[in-house]
Amino acid sequence: MGLHQNKKGQLYLGIDGGGSKCRATLYDSGDRVLGTAVAGRANPLFGVEATLASILAATEGALTEAGLSMAACGDINAGMGLAGVNVPGLMAQMRQWQHPFAHLFITSDLHTACLGAHGGGEGAVIITGTGSCGFAQVGDARLSLGGHGFALGDKGSGAWLGLKAAEQVLLTLDGFGPATALEARLLAHLGVEDALGIVSRLAGQSSATFAAFARDVLETAAAGDAVANAIVTEGGAYISAMAKRLFELQPPRFSMIGGLAEPLRPWLDGDVVARLSPTLAPPEYGAVLYARQQLTQ
Repeated sequence: MGLHQNKKGQLYLGIDGGGSKCRATLYDSGDRVLGTAVAGRANPLFGVEATLASILAATEGALTEAGLSMAACGDINAGMGLAGVNVPGLMAQMRQWQHPFAHLFITSDLHTACLGAHGGGEGAVIITGTGSCGFAQVGDARLSLGGHGFALGDKGSGAWLGLKAAEQVLLTLDGFGPATALEARLLAHLGVEDALGIVSRLAGQSSATFAAFARDVLETAAAGDAVANAIVTEGGAYISAMAKRLFELQPPRFSMIGGLAEPLRPWLDGDVVARLSPTLAPPEYGAVLYARQQLTQ
């Protein structure tokens, strides 16, 4: 049967929206990936309209890859995990959206990441990317940690690493901080020559802008720079402490996802690393699992 002949309800769209990007993946009823696409960030904390635009752009891209048009949305059951919807007012705004899908079910990106990581089963997950947050679900018990957004929280995240590095470099340039290899790397990264250049490039910028420097911070720390090492050590200690709080619910599995999940491992406590399990599926598939759960209730 061709894609254009799929009956209503046989297609599922999983959407994972975060602080740096939005990914949409289209699945058939047998969990075969038909198309996937990435668009801009989709965290309603930074604007509901921009979030909706990113969701629709990613959706259209996934449908196009599958050989479908947006007209097919009326036959699609969509599940969506979004950063920021833990804020009740933002969740209410998202639920008011006159979406194009047959059904749309919205939950937090933490929830769908956890469902995907553990194949729909119980477990705990920490996301360490642009931001940082943790979630565990065991039976009826749930625990959410962090995810307070840049720059109020997200300790140990890419944005936090970049911000702390910039703060230290500015202290060094003003003569209040020790010498650090981060200075030359940040100036080169931004293409500027002095403290005012750094300020002009970073003042008022988004979390993604700061997160773009996170790899430099990790590499500088690994090379033995004391200032960078102190920053990454503090971030790793926070992520380890978050994991241990999640372990209090005794989750049967624990996974970490996000762009910094692997690079941060050397700075995590050994007992946390020892409990890591591989993710079974991506957050977009977790969103599909959530949609299916809601449809059967």
